[in-house]
Amino acid sequence: MKDFNAGTYKSQGGYKSFQPTFLNREWNIDDMQVISLLSKADRFLGRLDMYSEYVDIDLFIQMHIAKEATQSSKIEGTQTKVEDAFLEKSDISIEKRDDWEEVQNYILAMNEAVGQLQRLPFSTRLIRNAHKILLQGVRGEYKQPGEFRRSQNWIGGATLNDAVFIPPIHTEIGELMSDIEKFANSGDDDIPDLIKIALIHYQFETIHPFLDGNGRTGRLLITLYLVSKGILKCPILYLSDFFERHRVLYYDNLMRVRTHNDINQWIKFFLTGVIETSKKGVTTLDAIMQLKKSIETQIDSLGRRSSDARLLIDYLYKKPMFTAADVVKFINKSPQTVYNLIADLEKMGIIREITGSQRNKIYAFEPYFELFS
Repeated sequence: MKDFNAGTYKSQGGYKSFQPTFLNREWNIDDMQVISLLSKADRFLGRLDMYSEYVDIDLFIQMHIAKEATQSSKIEGTQTKVEDAFLEKSDISIEKRDDWEEVQNYILAMNEAVGQLQRLPFSTRLIRNAHKILLQGVRGEYKQPGEFRRSQNWIGGATLNDAVFIPPIHTEIGELMSDIEKFANSGDDDIPDLIKIALIHYQFETIHPFLDGNGRTGRLLITLYLVSKGILKCPILYLSDFFERHRVLYYDNLMRVRTHNDINQWIKFFLTGVIETSKKGVTTLDAIMQLKKSIETQIDSLGRRSSDARLLIDYLYKKPMFTAADVVKFINKSPQTVYNLIADLEKMGIIREITGSQRNKIYAFEPYFELFS
């Protein structure tokens, strides 16, 4: 992509906005390093997706989504940990609730959007629906949730005058987002899907079509695109973890496309993230299988209570933070039976009480959390 031109600056009177080049056009991949990384990324992502077929992925998917949600939100400055994502709102301290709610919205937006892919294509409608959920009831809720901005925004700096980057003027957003939709769903090109979504993510962040929540929405789109194309059967790739750990490079590589037309460097960074995250995903799924096998062996020693213990353990993979009352409802046994069962699992080191209080105790499925730390 030697001749790639990211766009031009357009005068808007007192400032210049950046007008990106349309994506829906002919592309030529001529960098052998990109081609090599693409081959590896396809292979490792395919391995991750295949691995998910051999496990009961529905049992573990909520932890993957929670990990993606917390890491994506962390890039924006929130402090919610993956463990906190499974707590009830009443168990979160007042000063941390805004962060917690943003993570909950991300989880809800992911689940809702993946469900909508059954009847909607990857589209601006899907994007706007997801954005509306992301911003409901949190910081940014008054910044037109689900609607493209109707005024100028900017990145970095206190005002337009000292901004690091000024996205295109709002009157251009409709056409630019329509171009993304056409590019995403064009079936008459030979562009590999991983290259496509790398370009789409860059373009979305460059357009910055919303007044708030562009970063989270743009990262959410990566998973949604891969699921929409059947590359992933479910959202098990938490790429935001890679972006968060390399946050400076993430932003620098996006910006370098605009300043140096260096789209190849961005694609290399993106594909490296897919490779690393896919490898880590396979390792995590394998570790989950080993943990599951080890725990099943442990609870066999409980005799008659082992069947109740198995029910509880399966419940914990979906809700790894819980109270005794939660378990009473789930396994439909007496409180005393549940207390005895919890005590057994505590002795085995399978769960741990985290509040240190005498009442309203909260327990964590600690070995499971450790696999995602």
